[in-house]
Amino acid sequence: MNYQETVNWMFAQLPMFQHQGASAYKKDLTNTLLLCSELGNPEKKIKTIHIAGTNGKGSTSSMIASVLQEAGYKTGLYTSPHLKDFRERIKISGEEIPEDFVCEFIGKHKAFFENNELSFFEMTVGLAFDYFAQEEVDVAVIEVGMGGRLDSTNVITPLVSVITNIGFDHTQFLGTTYPEIAFEKAGIIKPGIPVVIGEYNEETQPVFIKKANECRSELYFASDLIQKDYPGALLGDYQFHNKKTVVQTVEILKRFFTITEENLEKGLLNVVKNTQLRGRWEQIHSNPKVICDTAHNSHGLKMVLNQIQKERFEQLFFVLGVVNDKDLDAILPLFPKNARYFFCKPNVPRGLDVLVLQQKASEFELVGNAFDSVSEAYEEALKTAGPDDFIYIGGSTFVVAEIL
Repeated sequence: MNYQETVNWMFAQLPMFQHQGASAYKKDLTNTLLLCSELGNPEKKIKTIHIAGTNGKGSTSSMIASVLQEAGYKTGLYTSPHLKDFRERIKISGEEIPEDFVCEFIGKHKAFFENNELSFFEMTVGLAFDYFAQEEVDVAVIEVGMGGRLDSTNVITPLVSVITNIGFDHTQFLGTTYPEIAFEKAGIIKPGIPVVIGEYNEETQPVFIKKANECRSELYFASDLIQKDYPGALLGDYQFHNKKTVVQTVEILKRFFTITEENLEKGLLNVVKNTQLRGRWEQIHSNPKVICDTAHNSHGLKMVLNQIQKERFEQLFFVLGVVNDKDLDAILPLFPKNARYFFCKPNVPRGLDVLVLQQKASEFELVGNAFDSVSEAYEEALKTAGPDDFIYIGGSTFVVAEIL
């Protein structure tokens, strides 16, 4: 199979949470451990950093990887989901995994995947570990897909574990209270391994303290740090918290790597150039100003919508689409009623029907038209808006992916 056929097979044949939802969620790590054994346990041949959290995982992972790159280290980076091409998930020092490697890996192990009914995510994690081990990276930054305790990435013993924050997302899998969700995320804390918590509240802090004590792990709360606000390439207000998390994590990484203050500063400034991260408060048009952002749950959207209110504009427009398991009762009340909406359906099987979204939004006095595609909604918003207006594109990672 060529590269496109290989990727199509991966998407079509195997369960994938981003497309299917609940049916792709596995309740244990048996398959991942089986795959790692089949591959010769590549996860044990590399140094890793493990990053979980409801929001900010991708930004934090990319900033840490960028700092390590600036320090001269060959750095693997595993993130999900991708925006345009599957290979965005697996990079070494900013370069995507070659198409040939993906094809050869799938071709070699295809029968094993089919016989053991491995999920898309399990297979992809194995691919990342195998690639990083073969390329002999100095270190790999590994982002959790969902949760932590039962996530396929949770077979590694990292140098440091990081949990960015806790919010309500994927509650059908992770729990419906802060302590329940924190328990799942805290599942990445390993015996004797330092752990950095980005943000906490009075309900989640005890969960982290209990787990860290059980594991006899050093525990750091990055939000309690008093530090200067480093300038960075990622511009969303929420990056202030992520940068604190990065700074605390880098302090711990200095035990294993030589990292200077200049490496830290340049890593934050060059994160987009070094890792190709996209879709985080990214401006894609001027006059009118157009911002797209991958925030997609109440925790992330609150911060983004707060930042929008700090902008200066005549009129506010939203190009908005979501997936069908999104808790609309939690997110729609956050949106302003005095804006105009261009509703759309992201082009994935889990995309919520646009008329359903439009009807539900109207219950919260959010008024707008429905469009057959994301691109059509965006084009109409651009035509309608004046040069002093503001357009925000979001609601789902998949909406942003289609625009970029």
